[in-house]
Amino acid sequence: MTAKHFLILHGWQNHRPEAHWQHWLADRLTGLGHHVTYPQLPDPDDPSLEVWLSGLTRHLDDLRGSERVVLAHSASVLLWLHAVSRGLVKDGAVDRVLLVAPPSASVLARFPEVAEFAPPALDFTLPAPTRLVAGDDDPYCPEGARDAFGDPLRIPTDVLPGAAHLDLDAGYGSWPAVLEWCLDATATITARPA
Repeated sequence: MTAKHFLILHGWQNHRPEAHWQHWLADRLTGLGHHVTYPQLPDPDDPSLEVWLSGLTRHLDDLRGSERVVLAHSASVLLWLHAVSRGLVKDGAVDRVLLVAPPSASVLARFPEVAEFAPPALDFTLPAPTRLVAGDDDPYCPEGARDAFGDPLRIPTDVLPGAAHLDLDAGYGSWPAVLEWCLDATATITARPA
């Protein structure tokens, strides 16, 4: 098996707790011999979009391996979309992307700490095959992720029943389906078993 390189990006107020599915995933992928970059982004409680963009481009430049995969959760989905819309993600920089539970502009507008992360106009082409996964009852995206992001970006969207924000509060510590997708891009992403 040739090692892949995964870049895992967390969201607002996420201090990378060990019980979160992203931490679980990073541990599993590393254990399987893959390269994993799972950085603590600066000031997660009061983030700066510009600082996070700078960190993202630095981490993208360091990606190596037979396949380069980005997984972004919550506010980092919007970080990714801003980076793409600004041309900071070069064609060929990554091989595939998973966007998980993006918050909508209407929700971000209520929080000054992350208001600047509001999505850019979704009128650009994504530089790599991209998939979107969200809960059908995500309180951070009451408009629905498919309507707010999936359809405008013209990307496959998996809406998981009862998955909320796909975070610890929703029971997403381990998430076997996302590990399967990391190992095989054709794998179906399903909700975590109860």
